[in-house]
Order: sequence, then structure tokens, then C-alpha cells
Amino acid sequence: MKYPAFRAMPALAALLIAGCAAPPPAPVAAPPGYLDQARDIAATVPANLLTVLTAELNRSGPAGAIEVCRDKAPEMARAASERTGWNVRRASLRNRNPKGVPDAWERGVLERFDTQAAAGVAGSTLETWQVVDEGGRQVFRYAKALPTQALCVQCHGSADKLSEPVKAKLRALYPNDRATGYEPGQIRGALFLKKPI
Repeated sequence: MKYPAFRAMPALAALLIAGCAAPPPAPVAAPPGYLDQARDIAATVPANLLTVLTAELNRSGPAGAIEVCRDKAPEMARAASERTGWNVRRASLRNRNPKGVPDAWERGVLERFDTQAAAGVAGSTLETWQVVDEGGRQVFRYAKALPTQALCVQCHGSADKLSEPVKAKLRALYPNDRATGYEPGQIRGALFLKKPI
């Protein structure tokens, strides 16, 4: 006599073995204070740049502001890195500065931010963080979206609407520029921070 229950035994054994397997590792939480520090830096650096950029726009117009953005943004990121011990940088999927090309983690974040912004999420609210392994050490990574502001389209807007002085300055300073065609609210890039744990 054949017992149907015995036919189910291999499947039952597989389920029991799977149930006893080790669960996937839980995500590593942010170390105490790291998230607050990253948020403070991410709030300060763009705000300081915006202040300097607005002053230069008022003084010399958009063409003059391009050089301020080119020089001051990296200086401010470098100063924040030295002051805080965090690695601070900006990157974009459509970079202007050749040094602003995202790494794999940053690219994934920027693509997700673009999708969220296109779905109606306010760019100013977009942030993310993760503990990742980099070369055998744990690193806390943080990203804060940089949405395009109304004043940004003077240099980052539709190419056919840029002034001739802006176009000339971009050709001179950034011959491989990819950072035009933005509208207010779109994600221009993000501020990225990281620090070993």
C-alpha cells in the first residue's frame, strides 16, 4: 500500500531545511551620530554655495556665476571634508565637471532620485544612506538630492534658451558639458558624503 504522505516527504524536508537556513544578514544601522552629522553637512554646503552664487549672479550675471560655481563648489566641499572628516562631493548623471561622474553606488542613488522626483516626490526631501563594504572596511554613505532651482536654469536650462555669453563660457570651460536641459524641480545631482565606521 502506498501512502500519499510519503510522496510529500522530499518537499517537506526541503522546506524544513530551508527554514533552518541562516536568515539573510540584517542591514547595518547607521552608527550613532553619523546620520545627524551627514544631514548637517548636506544642509550647510549647498546653502553656502547658493548664497555665494546668488551674490555673483547679481554682480556679474549668469556667465560670471559659472566660474564661481566651478571654483567655489569644489572648494566648499573640500573645506567641509577637512573640517568634518567626511568625504564630501557632488556628482550628477549629466555632469558638467569631469570630476562629477558618479560611482556605481552614486549612480544607483541618482537614478532612484530621478524616478522619485518624476513620480512627484519633492526633490528637497530626497535623501538616502547605507553602510557598505569598501575594500574590506565598513563605510557609511549618505546622499542628499540637489534639485534644480529657478536660478539654476540660467546655466543649466534648455540649451536653446541659454544666453550667448553663457553658451560661450560653457564652451570655453566645459567643452564636454552634459548639464543642460534641466527644469526647476528636476534632480540636477546630489551631494554625497561618506565616512569609515
